[in-house]
Amino acid sequence: MKGLLSIALLCAALPLFAQHPADPGCIGAGKEPPRSRIVAYPTPSEARAALEGKSKYLQPLDSWETAATDEGTLFTAEFINPFAWLNRQILLHVGSAPSSYTVSVNGKTVGYTQNGSTPTEFNLTKYASEGKNKIAILVHDRPASAVLESWPRTQTPALVDTYVQSQPTIRIRDVETRTSIVEGRINAEIVVAVRTEALNPKSARIQFDLLTPAGESAATGHKDIALDMRREDTLRFIATVPAEMLWNAEKPTLYTLLLSTRTEGRITENIALKVGFRTVDALPDGRLFINGKHVELRPADLPASLDEESLWTLKMQGYNTLRLPAGPVSPDVFALCDQAGCYVVRQTPINSSASGTSIRRDGNPSNDPQWGPAYIARAEESYHTAKLHPSVIAFSIAEQSANGINLYESYLRMKELENARPILYPDAGGEWNSDPLPPLTEPAPRPAAAEK
Repeated sequence: MKGLLSIALLCAALPLFAQHPADPGCIGAGKEPPRSRIVAYPTPSEARAALEGKSKYLQPLDSWETAATDEGTLFTAEFINPFAWLNRQILLHVGSAPSSYTVSVNGKTVGYTQNGSTPTEFNLTKYASEGKNKIAILVHDRPASAVLESWPRTQTPALVDTYVQSQPTIRIRDVETRTSIVEGRINAEIVVAVRTEALNPKSARIQFDLLTPAGESAATGHKDIALDMRREDTLRFIATVPAEMLWNAEKPTLYTLLLSTRTEGRITENIALKVGFRTVDALPDGRLFINGKHVELRPADLPASLDEESLWTLKMQGYNTLRLPAGPVSPDVFALCDQAGCYVVRQTPINSSASGTSIRRDGNPSNDPQWGPAYIARAEESYHTAKLHPSVIAFSIAEQSANGINLYESYLRMKELENARPILYPDAGGEWNSDPLPPLTEPAPRPAAAEK
């Protein structure tokens, strides 16, 4: 452990462009902690209407210029830092990229990520000036991390779902939901992580409103929070929901969660999220229970393109579960499965099959300790960026990657993050780092067609 820490610290101290892509121990620098997708709006009505892309706090980055370099493909674009964003935080969101990449603004290096497959954010506040700014993202052609990514590449590199947004100095950094059934009472817990970047103690009031699909108020309330300089803490809100309003594949009930941050007497951000409440229990014999009811999972692999029509076609054929691939996955897939009622197995973006199947030490990255931080980081990022979706009922820690110490450690780390949803590894070969869920470890028989 001490050796791995020394590698990470040394890596962080070296120039990003020169060192990170070539060093397995360097998983990234300058990144924000992974989180659920959060978009801020000026008013509650805009947030509730989900006018993404039209908020004055968000600028989509759609017009990229590309150039080939010795290191890879360089993407450049411009964004405007308006006067209204001063004294606020400026965050870059990159949904996915073809490989590891380095971010710079106005010629200054901001950060690096080894994992281009999972949404990543960078804080640009100290690098951006008022007015026009130039952002550059260098996608590396030959990073060391390529051994973890044995999946087909697109011929034309592209950045997916990229934008710059502004949040206040005291901001909602992340949101998580938990559901429990105690003596017949269904408790829906909403956990809100609040962070401040201020250099002196600050306080804020977080207001929450939970709306039913019909737009009626199911619960409301607020809590105050005080934070020391550059600190983060969590608030917990509890609501009671009726059993018939729990989310499942047959009745995918989604509530609207409205959150607002009030600082020094004024509201500085509004956030709206679609949330569903349901319990997941996996028994040692491999049976899975959703909301206390046994569920037979009938899995299908994610099609090349997924829209509402193709998802309904799969459901009509009798499938109720999607296994996601190890590479990048559009956030629209999760939203669509939440809405249509399809269970999802979230896949960590690791596939080292190109290195062979040897489980001897150093025979495959899965059993090479120098890759340990990368495996664990990818598992954490995969979890945090998908945890809010009720459709995600299980996580898979790798795809076709032999087995070894890094996958054991990834399994344990995922269990620390959450012990409810099953953690899977189909190639575990009977080892303990995969929870038993038989329908997902074998090819699924094609079921008879069912009516929509």
